[in-house]
Amino acid sequence: MKVSGRKTGSALSHAPDNWYAVDWRRVERNVRGMQIRIAKATRDGDWRRVKALQRMLTRTLSAKLYAVRRVTQNQGARTAGVDRELWDSPESRWEAIGRLKRRGYKPLPLRRVFIPKANGKERPLGIPTMRDRAMQALYLLALEPVSESTSDPNSYGFRLNRSTADAMSQIFVAMSQKGSARWVLEADIKGCFDWINHDWLVANVPMDKGILLKWLKAGLIYKGQLQATEAGTPQGGIISPTLANVTLNGLERELAAHLGAKFGIAKAKKLKVNVVRYADDFVITGDSKEVLESEVKPWVEAFLAVRGLRLSEEKTRIIHIDEGFDFLGWNFRKYSGKLLIKPSKKNVQTFYRKVSETISGNKTVKHADLIRLLNPMLRGWAQYHSPVVAKQAYSRMESLIFRRLWWWSKRRHPNKGAEWVREKYFRSDGGRHWIFAVPVVLDDGSAGLNELYQLRGTPIRRHRKIKGDFNPFDPEWEQYGEQLRQGRMEGSMRHRRQWVSLFMSQGGLCAHCGCALTRETGWHNHHLEFRVHGGSDALFNRVLLHPDCHRQVHVGRIALTKPARS
Repeated sequence: MKVSGRKTGSALSHAPDNWYAVDWRRVERNVRGMQIRIAKATRDGDWRRVKALQRMLTRTLSAKLYAVRRVTQNQGARTAGVDRELWDSPESRWEAIGRLKRRGYKPLPLRRVFIPKANGKERPLGIPTMRDRAMQALYLLALEPVSESTSDPNSYGFRLNRSTADAMSQIFVAMSQKGSARWVLEADIKGCFDWINHDWLVANVPMDKGILLKWLKAGLIYKGQLQATEAGTPQGGIISPTLANVTLNGLERELAAHLGAKFGIAKAKKLKVNVVRYADDFVITGDSKEVLESEVKPWVEAFLAVRGLRLSEEKTRIIHIDEGFDFLGWNFRKYSGKLLIKPSKKNVQTFYRKVSETISGNKTVKHADLIRLLNPMLRGWAQYHSPVVAKQAYSRMESLIFRRLWWWSKRRHPNKGAEWVREKYFRSDGGRHWIFAVPVVLDDGSAGLNELYQLRGTPIRRHRKIKGDFNPFDPEWEQYGEQLRQGRMEGSMRHRRQWVSLFMSQGGLCAHCGCALTRETGWHNHHLEFRVHGGSDALFNRVLLHPDCHRQVHVGRIALTKPARS
């Protein structure tokens, strides 16, 4: 593949000639610089300039490199589309860059698959080809700065640095005080991704209309049959969550404007109407049931109808906070005037069913292997609920899981007594007993335990909510964004103290390319002096790298040094 080496504001000054020769720090800098310009033009309302900058970005080498890297590093990189093509080698990724062109581009149909939902039903997914994924990632780079600059302050789903915990914290802010809103419209959009009106999307999404229309009308293949797509944006595409967000943007701001125009700003504030949205799930608070029923709900229905959407009659309801409601896996309810947020019963039951199926489905695996399978599940569930009142749920879950593990242990040795089984599979450590664990020898030669993650040991920490006006593409928010990213990454790594230390010592940046380490990019643990050459496992001999950078370092035999503490 030939790449022009001419210098432009967003081109690489020295065009690489293979995948491992790419300067990723420069690529990221070039892309981000263009995105900041797009966001500024959006805030200024200069839509002609927005369109011109978007077109320029999608044609740059840096953006194409960034897009290919994204789709080959995420979890779906090993799942092929209808063409069965995967970009699993440096050569295939490098060749793919030259195929990301607008002229002559025609997306292939999606491959329809179904994944199980918590309620026993199945969720349909549409899997695009690798090329179509990369094209979506490329155009998403140009759309995201516009979307972020026009989003509602309390929209938290599928947005940079925002999470379900932020949505939970905003509900706490809106409903925790004595004089807070007492009623909630718990809304559910019927098949949001399946019914968004294509004409509305093409007319209102600020991106290349021709490309967007091709994606929407690409169709899908299921059981060998081609099916047309007349409405909706398929779940499974990289750009689909952002398209859904753009569709629902304005729900909060336009509702506030409507109420202000009808009742006056002062009276509208007394109605205590607050919208908190995560993707297509949202709740709206209000000071009275009548306001939500007669003013808010009809307005929301009209807002959605224009976009081809409607509320689910079965799942949409108006409820008092003293009765409580479920949202994003938590139950929000006031007890004697105090708002408590706990893991919802449905979430607890679904998780326990998943753990039980894992244990019963691995009756013959080794003791250590079962711990290895269960620990990520337990840790992830516990950390998700760590910002809420979850200690009772942790304790109850541990008791239930212990019963399952005891059954698993006894079943393997039907002719042995209970004491023999206990000594084989369970250990004591100080004042702790009945620990499901395997003895191991630590690096320093001492004896240790590889044990099942202890749910009750998870500390409860209040979540620090993101500021609603935060814009990751506005330079004025740069420092706040860096502090936010590092703080949240540190929190996600908390169970691995050594990784936290490495992450903080590197300033949250890859030791090779200097780009940010995030949950999306992932990270690898690299030994500066290889273990096979006698290198130590101590922190001074280790750094964190992107997975791609790790491969690049080994293939190119690149010698790294410990980065200076930032």
